[in-house]
Amino acid sequence: MSSQETDANKGASSAWRSLRENLILITIALVLAFLIRTFIAEPRYIPSDSMLPTLETGDRLVVEKLSYKFNLPSFGDIVVFQPPPELQRRGYSQDQAFIKRVIGTPGDTIKIDQGKVYLNGNLLQEDYIKEPPLQPLPLVQIPQNQYFMMGDNRNDSNDSRYWGFLPKQNIIGKAIFRFWPPDRIGTI
Repeated sequence: MSSQETDANKGASSAWRSLRENLILITIALVLAFLIRTFIAEPRYIPSDSMLPTLETGDRLVVEKLSYKFNLPSFGDIVVFQPPPELQRRGYSQDQAFIKRVIGTPGDTIKIDQGKVYLNGNLLQEDYIKEPPLQPLPLVQIPQNQYFMMGDNRNDSNDSRYWGFLPKQNIIGKAIFRFWPPDRIGTI
């Protein structure tokens, strides 16, 4: 074998090794991205005004999925969830995500009277809402493993007042960080 043939074989072997390494790295990156998005965090887009003034249409968020595997959602958390059964009966697909604030947790009572929201008989001080809700809601108790959700734009939000309680298993994760637009980057 001539030295030119040996150099050509070494070059082809080196090119194949480099290509193989790159393919392995790309595969690992894709698997990691899939695992992170599936189990840890994912980006989400805000499509409506239902969470004004906290979130605006077009905001892009990071939704963290891991903490609710170990802890329950709490009052005030902003969560992303799959539509509950009532919304699915009304034509929303299961993969169409919603975002709302947790107002009541299992066992709590909720009542809305004269534009004021009462949690367990106590008036909520809600400095995060756009305006007080116009619709009254008789006293309701939240069942086990379910949550009462409301948008911050109380008079323009399709929430628990209209479709009932949210089953825990429908919760995807907690909104924790806004990464778009650049002038509003920060934690939520």
